[in-house]
Amino acid sequence: MTYCCALRLEQGLVLISDTRTNAGVDHISVFRKLHTFGVVGERFIAIQTAGNLATTQAVISHLQNALNFNHEPNLYSANNMFEVAELVGKTLKTVLEDITSNTQEQMNYSGSILVAGQIKGEEMQLYNVYPQGNFISATTDTPYFQIGESKYGKPILDRALHYDMPLDDALRCTLISFDSTLRSNVSVGLPLDALVYYKDSFIIPKGKRIGEEDPYFTQISKQWSETLRRGLQELPKPTEDYWV
Repeated sequence: MTYCCALRLEQGLVLISDTRTNAGVDHISVFRKLHTFGVVGERFIAIQTAGNLATTQAVISHLQNALNFNHEPNLYSANNMFEVAELVGKTLKTVLEDITSNTQEQMNYSGSILVAGQIKGEEMQLYNVYPQGNFISATTDTPYFQIGESKYGKPILDRALHYDMPLDDALRCTLISFDSTLRSNVSVGLPLDALVYYKDSFIIPKGKRIGEEDPYFTQISKQWSETLRRGLQELPKPTEDYWV
């Protein structure tokens, strides 16, 4: 399992994915789940993947091959992010149909994908693409999506995140979401791949890989734990009727 989270906010995009792939306790390895594409000054596209590694790698390979050999449609011929999401959805559906054509165990090979980005002349978009090939779009009311092992990191996002939050605050919020998940689920692990894209910049951000010795992530993890413990102590004491 893995955990990926993507935010589409007023100022830009925040994307973080873990890298752990777990095929049993004896087969734990590191694979990138956050992939970037683009043309500087014209478009930026990011794809995050969760689920069966063979399936999601095949999807990324098909998309990359279409670019390498100039087969259309491809990520760079799409006119808008909706068409990008359609292309990714159709590719995922085709890969799953090819893999499971002789088996009934489609769920074992399933994958989920987040697609985010911006094409010049269009607004930024964030889509959650399902294995069936269909997808939904993030909105100002629901400005983020999670795929993979999402339940441990969801509460902080629901409580703190909002559409017009500055990107540095949003990045901190999302890193805490990952810290909570890392502490509660061994199937999600470091290093993390993090990326911030500023609206209308049309650059391909280099991003950052966050490992176990990363000083900033270590600092906010420790400080968040201390803040929770202190906050718990500052809450009002239960009234006597709780003990009856």
